[in-house]
Amino acid sequence: MVPNGTVPMPAVPLVNRTAKTPERTNNMATTQVKISAEDLSKMPAPHERIPEPTILIIFGASGDLTKRKLLPALFHLEQVNLLPQEFAIVGVARRPLGDEFAADMREGILEFGDVAADDPKLDTFIKKVHYYGMNFDDPNGYMGLKAELDRIANDAGIGGNRLFYLATAPDYFAEIIENLGAHGMATPEQGTVRAVIEKPFGHDLDSAKELNRRVNAVFDERQVFRIDHYLGKETVQNILVFRFGNGIFEPIWNRNYIDNVQITAAETLGVEGRGPFYEKAGALRDVVQNHVMELLSYVAMEPPVSFESESVRREKLKAWQAIPPIAIKNAVRGQYGPGKIDGAMVKGYREEDRVDPDSKTETFAALRLEIDNWRWAGVPFYLRAGKRMKRRATEISIQFKQPPLMLFNRSATGGPCSEIEPNVLTIRIQPDEGISLRFGAKVPTTQSISICPVTMDFDYASAFGKSTANGYERLLLDAMLGDQTLFAHRDGVETTWTLYTPILQAWAAKTPEVFPNYFAGTWGPDCAELMLERENRSWRKL
Repeated sequence: MVPNGTVPMPAVPLVNRTAKTPERTNNMATTQVKISAEDLSKMPAPHERIPEPTILIIFGASGDLTKRKLLPALFHLEQVNLLPQEFAIVGVARRPLGDEFAADMREGILEFGDVAADDPKLDTFIKKVHYYGMNFDDPNGYMGLKAELDRIANDAGIGGNRLFYLATAPDYFAEIIENLGAHGMATPEQGTVRAVIEKPFGHDLDSAKELNRRVNAVFDERQVFRIDHYLGKETVQNILVFRFGNGIFEPIWNRNYIDNVQITAAETLGVEGRGPFYEKAGALRDVVQNHVMELLSYVAMEPPVSFESESVRREKLKAWQAIPPIAIKNAVRGQYGPGKIDGAMVKGYREEDRVDPDSKTETFAALRLEIDNWRWAGVPFYLRAGKRMKRRATEISIQFKQPPLMLFNRSATGGPCSEIEPNVLTIRIQPDEGISLRFGAKVPTTQSISICPVTMDFDYASAFGKSTANGYERLLLDAMLGDQTLFAHRDGVETTWTLYTPILQAWAAKTPEVFPNYFAGTWGPDCAELMLERENRSWRKL
């Protein structure tokens, strides 16, 4: 969503529409790929999808997610007329907030949604925001909530459509779902009911299976939307367009041409006051099992027969199921100590608020895995995720194989040709969304042949304008429409937990030899570097 409120344009292929003069930076030339305004004007407007009248009920609405992400995203949809006129939001939490809730949500929309205070639609939107206070384990509270929803629906002419959004601590997921079922809110006589469940969905394989069992005892799988906000990001969705909407990439997207794939999810932030949560989670549970594996599936999956939810999910599941058990030697962990981030000293993980001073929780995880199928056999996938890293960056890097005959290494003219760098395709998920391609080019000279790496770069903000969207716009809209394409299925959740539960068990059974083992503001522990050095490879420098 761009600042003037226009509908986001669909993802487009990487095309060198208007190129700036290459600039040399760190011995590398960069060409900016930009979409011209004329080309943008020729693109067809996206098909508008407006949901039926709906009440969105957010459990855990007093948390930061609602104020920082959900309400700004909903108002962005309101700005571009993608919400039904008959629409209401009901925040549910334990605190007695009353009218204070709507006022607080208004402030959140202004602060985190890049919205002007005089936006003509804001006051009307805020009138649709309600609050209901209750304890999640109180049956009487659910009876009162049902009556309140019926009242709001009757006053606004909404009918029976309900979307329940569980933004609570994971411990409450099953209890809330079962109470909704027990009080007749899961299967109404009229309308549709759906449930959006935030991550983490379980903390290991057994807990994920148990949660799935309890959820599906109340809701049919078609009603369940397990959300991962990474899938709302434009660049993630564009991976499939990039692969299957262009004729030049898919033929080389396989073991014959690709040497390795690296996926990095790095944060400069620490635990930001969430010590108790992170102590139970760690990097493997918090990021790798869900976010990183979703990215991997989009890179590795086979072409679906259509872009309907069942076809896409089926191919993602096949890719995960083709991953053999990950050897413990190919899974390393780390924990950050004190260090510098952007020139300022920060404390180590064990000194963070409400963290065990002898904590064994990993804040960094790196793994090597393979996908044992015809397309990817023998191609290593390297995954890493960590907190307090040198810079914030989430990206997918595909390194291609070197030419079979290094012709220029044999050149009689000499020159600096022994360090020819491999071709690398990089898909940047955040913060600077875009796609770049690195290749070698001859430096203009009458002397010996000299090759310089150059990069063709496509940047979303440069091409389409800076977006105020946070990724939840697309996911909330899809959930209201019943489109599950960008949501996790129970089979996928259980398959990824099957891969990572043995590693978690092995780590829990053995105390780390040295924690902390990397300084804040670095790229993680030495053991992660050594894992690639054993195979004469290295992590891409970000």
